[in-house]
Amino acid sequence: MCLALLGAAVALVARPALAQEPKSLNGVALVIGQSAYENIAPLPNPANDAREMVKLLTDLGFDARGVTDRDASRLRRDIERFVEDAAEADVALLYYSGHGIEAAGDNWLVPVDAGPAALESAEESFISLASIVEELKKSVPVTIVLLDACRTNPFPPDATLKRTPTGSAEPVSAGGLGAVRGVTGFKAQTPANDNLGMVIGFAAEPGQPALDGEPGANSPYAAALIRHLAAMKGLEFGQVMRMVTEEVYLATGAKQRPWMNESLRRLLYFGLAPEEPEGIDATITGERRQLLLTMADLPDFERVQVEQVALREGVKLDSLYGVLRALGEEQTPGNPEELGKLLDAQAGRLKSMLSERAALHTDDPELLALANAADRAIGEGAIVAARRFLDDAVAKVEAGSAAVDALEDQVKEKRLADAAIYAKRADASALVFDFRAAAADYAKAFDLVEKWDDRLAWNYKNLEAEALRGQGAATGDRAALDGALTAYQAARHAAQRREGPGLGDYPQQHGGGAEHDRRA
Repeated sequence: MCLALLGAAVALVARPALAQEPKSLNGVALVIGQSAYENIAPLPNPANDAREMVKLLTDLGFDARGVTDRDASRLRRDIERFVEDAAEADVALLYYSGHGIEAAGDNWLVPVDAGPAALESAEESFISLASIVEELKKSVPVTIVLLDACRTNPFPPDATLKRTPTGSAEPVSAGGLGAVRGVTGFKAQTPANDNLGMVIGFAAEPGQPALDGEPGANSPYAAALIRHLAAMKGLEFGQVMRMVTEEVYLATGAKQRPWMNESLRRLLYFGLAPEEPEGIDATITGERRQLLLTMADLPDFERVQVEQVALREGVKLDSLYGVLRALGEEQTPGNPEELGKLLDAQAGRLKSMLSERAALHTDDPELLALANAADRAIGEGAIVAARRFLDDAVAKVEAGSAAVDALEDQVKEKRLADAAIYAKRADASALVFDFRAAAADYAKAFDLVEKWDDRLAWNYKNLEAEALRGQGAATGDRAALDGALTAYQAARHAAQRREGPGLGDYPQQHGGGAEHDRRA
């Protein structure tokens, strides 16, 4: 299995459980990305993971060194050098991304020159993770190890591993990595006074594989680390790792949940932090981080119900969990049946909102940005932030409503005036018995006023019908008479629209029309 290992010396602050002045600690980091494998399947993402982790760790204050595509001898030298450098540090951080396997009670880092033959002599051909941990904890106060078992086993399904050529053959695990040997014993020991403990983190639960992510991107675990380690400026390390756990869980649709074993004797805080997001990004990220911490304490039955509703209704887990957080723990039903009904109802609302998203059309870039921010916030479970963005959007709409009303009045006056011009030309056309031209101009006048004035709309449509009837009567044009009938019907509809007055209540703009009716 591919292994992204973070066992590191970090720049952070250590705080005991009781309040006392924090002490700044210095840290070093080694970042390894293994992509270009020669004898087994190459991996596109470790190089991306490693490159971004080097930048992040450097921004956080680490003395970080990055290496890529190491064979067995070079990888061993890199790690030996790192162990030596870590002896002068307070915290040791090693990030490894590449193939990794679990066998014989140990996790093994796989160099790029390893092939199936390497399984015959693992201690020579691979790197034992347990041995790295043992070396680091001898001299470093804090060791942090994060394992991202993100790819499938690169060796045949029935492969076995020997520590030495003469050793016994042990099966290579088909699942994810196992618990790191030596962690339990270390936790039970009475550590030296200057030893603050250890953290062992897995990208998935022990024995379970983790997802690799899209080619050319980052693994879900690496992406979560990159996104949330910046929160170390104000949050304790354990809280940040809980956020990472829930971020991966959401990003993978509940397919993967990281796991952590720690024996720290101090609360750890980073002493430096990279720039945090600003504006919309800051609002969404801040609420999402609180959501992730809230999710860490949810009971399993609530998780199962949320997962079932999200899958059944086709909505994001993030959004449903955000709904629960917005509701609050005290208001969340403890009865599974009531909780199910609540989740179903809110899932329906979420689906409705998603279906209506395409209906928004505006040429105001600020309104569009706020609406898009609300959609993004809902997708990330930041429901309160979404409401805040939409409050801002409504405030902007209301601030401009008076100006829009004034413009609307101007448009109405212009449309009515334009329609009157067409009607006057129609009158003139009718005076010279060009009834067809008159009907066309009355129809245009109707189109201009239909939205603004029901009475005028009825009048112009009625005059159109009169002109067409005149054309039919004068020339025997049956099509004109049919058109007149259609126009009379439209005039009646215009009269009845919006529960307006009856047809007889509408004044006739031109008296000749009523006279024509009587003669007919």
